[in-house]
Amino acid sequence: MSKSANPAGYPASDVPPGTLAWIGVTPRQLAGFLTMVFGMFMAILDIQIVSASLAEIQAGISASSDEIPWVQTAYLIAEVVMIPLSGFLARALSTRVLFLSAAIGFTAASVLCATATSIDQMIIYRALQGFIGGGMIPSVFAVAFSVFPPSKRNIVSPMIGLIATLAPTIGPTVGGYLSDAYSWHWLFLVNVVPGILVAIGVYFLVDFDKPDYSLLDRFDYVGLIAMALMLGSLEYVLEEGPRYDWLDDQTIATFAVVGVFGALVFFWRAFTADEPIVELRAFRDRNFAFGSFFSFTMGIGLYGLTYLYPIFLAQVRGYDALMIGETMFVTGIVMFLTAPISGRLASLLDARVMMLIGFCGFAVGTYITTNITSDWDFYELLLPQFLRGASLMMCMVPINNLSLGTLPKEQLKNASGLFNLTRNLGGAFGLAMINTILNKRLDLHLERLHESVSWGHAVAESQLASMQQSMSQIMPDGDLAALKQLAMLVRNQANVLSFADVFLVLTLLFATAGIFTLMMHKPSTLPAGAGGH
Repeated sequence: MSKSANPAGYPASDVPPGTLAWIGVTPRQLAGFLTMVFGMFMAILDIQIVSASLAEIQAGISASSDEIPWVQTAYLIAEVVMIPLSGFLARALSTRVLFLSAAIGFTAASVLCATATSIDQMIIYRALQGFIGGGMIPSVFAVAFSVFPPSKRNIVSPMIGLIATLAPTIGPTVGGYLSDAYSWHWLFLVNVVPGILVAIGVYFLVDFDKPDYSLLDRFDYVGLIAMALMLGSLEYVLEEGPRYDWLDDQTIATFAVVGVFGALVFFWRAFTADEPIVELRAFRDRNFAFGSFFSFTMGIGLYGLTYLYPIFLAQVRGYDALMIGETMFVTGIVMFLTAPISGRLASLLDARVMMLIGFCGFAVGTYITTNITSDWDFYELLLPQFLRGASLMMCMVPINNLSLGTLPKEQLKNASGLFNLTRNLGGAFGLAMINTILNKRLDLHLERLHESVSWGHAVAESQLASMQQSMSQIMPDGDLAALKQLAMLVRNQANVLSFADVFLVLTLLFATAGIFTLMMHKPSTLPAGAGGH
């Protein structure tokens, strides 16, 4: 067969009948894959869809301010347990059965979330939703790098990269709109019709592999429990640690010990069990190991900044959920426009150069924001958000290709779970780091600013006198009101300085990741089966 007759890049004997030349798979395979991509979008979107609407959910189920963050935390903890487990389940049950079960279960759990009337019910239903939804995410990556031929990865990788990064980015926007226009129940009910369509599509279209039920006879229950203890405790410590001063809190310390114990047992089983829950041999591949590190760092940029900007806009600017969503939507638009450009550049540039450009773009965007003031809003944040959106796509495509594109086909399902896990853990670490820095630096800046406005400083006394005079003209207790207003101004300024400190730390982190891109090997050839059939 001539090259022109086989543009997909398959070996001549392996070209499936009816293959679409521009993408290298049959129409049925492409439709099945796109159905799975949409299912993955739903699962990732639901991580952040509640973030801008927690106040509405809190009022609806009568939860306390300490309890309501668990609406998001429960989902994340359950999801990180399923993501690495999904590789084993896909091999044992087949991609079709796993994804179909996940789509049906995720839809049912979404309905349960919408019917919750107490915080206890909501936590249970969200954990169920996150655990089941976590099975859909790595499966898409595994299919992308095992079914599509290597020559078409620069088309497929931007597609899954866009979905994996766009979904959490626009989550606050979608959630803010739904809760503002309808009610918080629609944050979950919005999944019902798409979930049913995904389940139907997967049932009729997905048939990429065959099950190996014999693996279930060797299922490592000890390894599963240990992994759940390790990842669940780690996620809990990272989520709750900043709020309760880390190991000074007895509960946090207990979960840390449980996590360490779970890690010891998990790694023991991973290296000794006949069929471990998660195979770690993919980390022997240098590109996969470095790619997982970059995925971890990108998770900080993806989830950390998706969290940081709304917190600033809410605390400092006083924006509501819808206004935050409208401001954050810039990043999503830029990512959508940059995705095809990144795919094209992936075929022209060294992947390491693309990652270097991407991480440098991250660093420049966060460095610009170190000059943040209390007056910053949509227009001042426009360029940093533009750089963030473009940088996410510049990083995601080559990281996917270098991390998963050189692995043997038989390792892809497990490796895909590990790869996606690192991105989620990076997000959890990023949130913990951001909250810790904000809290510590806020105390420091408050202390310094209080010294600057104490009695004896002429400028502070003059400002206070002016405020007292203005307040006394409109209210009887103007002196007290002026003191309160001055205290609020000081705290607001300390808060802004804390945000600037976080952006500086993120700048150093992304710049360091850019330097490490030079340590990756450029793949010269793809191993047999690394993407063919």
